[in-house]
This record gives sequence, C-alpha cells and structure tokens, in this order.
Amino acid sequence: MPVTHEKPSVEAVVERIEALWGRPIAELRAEAEQRPESMLAALVEGHDALHLADRAIDQQRQRLHELTSPQRTFDGADTGHILDCSRRIADFTAIRDTHIQVLTAVLRGLRRVPEPTAPAPTRPASPTRSAAPSR
Repeated sequence: MPVTHEKPSVEAVVERIEALWGRPIAELRAEAEQRPESMLAALVEGHDALHLADRAIDQQRQRLHELTSPQRTFDGADTGHILDCSRRIADFTAIRDTHIQVLTAVLRGLRRVPEPTAPAPTRPASPTRSAAPSR
C-alpha cells in the first residue's frame, strides 16, 4: 500500500485485502472460516468490525437527524437523547478509526506472494560409499 497523506478508509482496507489475496472479500470470508487462526481470518474479522462500526455511526446519525428535525417538537427529554447520540457517534468513530489505523499498518507490511511455479526436478541421491572396506 503506497504511503499517502489521505486518511485511510474502510473501502481502501477492503481493496487492499482483495488485492493481496486476488479474490473478493466474500470468497475470502469463506476461506477464513475454514482457517480461523490465519492472517486472512484476522483481517476479515477486522473488516467486519469496521463494517459494524460504520453501520452504527450511520444509525446514530439517522437517529440524531430524527431528533433534531425541524418538523419535530422538542421537549426536555430530547436533550439527553441528542447528547447520547452524539456521544455514541464519537465513540463509534473512534473505534472505526482505530481499526482502520491498525489494519492499514498490518496491510502495509504484507506482500502478495507470486503463485509457485512447477517445482525444480530433484536430482537422484548419489550412492554413498560405506566407510567399511568391502571384502
């Protein structure tokens, strides 16, 4: 992953995982389930955590827009709900950003290994001479 000054995104993490393994994330998820202690499984889990954090942020933003809609009547109880939504958005954003930073750092250290070519032919073992004199 080239070093850029752009802030990494969930999409950039997914693109890098797919580029390293050469397949879409949906296919990689199935493979990761077969090998739960692999690097791929860890990256897929990290991706899932990012996805959950993004969904939570979107849900809280939607709730905040509902609570602050001009068509809605505002009462005292709404203040607590608005503050709670704002706090949750900040928490989920921090979680998402931390996951992105960690996954991006790990992905920078990984390189795609070329597919192995046909193995080189092995030479037959040469007969060894015994140390004992023959009779």
